[in-house]
Amino acid sequence: MPNCNNAFSQQLMPAQQVNDFFAAKLASETDCSDVYADITQGSKNYILLDVRAKEAFEKSHVITAVNMPHSEINTDSFAKYTKETLFVVYCWGPGCNGAAKAAVNILALGYGVKEMLGGIHYWEDFERYPVNRRVNDPQK
Repeated sequence: MPNCNNAFSQQLMPAQQVNDFFAAKLASETDCSDVYADITQGSKNYILLDVRAKEAFEKSHVITAVNMPHSEINTDSFAKYTKETLFVVYCWGPGCNGAAKAAVNILALGYGVKEMLGGIHYWEDFERYPVNRRVNDPQK
């Protein structure tokens, strides 16, 4: 077995295999910067879905996001969407798998989905993009 102590100790994969990996990654992910650019350009090509609990959503969420906790994603809750609808899902951030759970549920229902990397944590704390905060309990 080869020594795997650093990033260059293994053979490189063939270029096509590496390309396929990154193409698949880009087909299933987006990031805060791309979503924000879409919002500022008025793009309505997808529904931005915050899949955290209602209380977390009300605390703060991306300005155009709709809330649907991942546990509530089912045939009934998605009945109002056409199968052509694309969803971009996010949760708290890298330490949360709620977006992945939501993506699996959405795909099982037959819809397209991407995950917004970094979630609300990257959106709000690192990028400092606008949020709706304390929707039902305005800060004083």
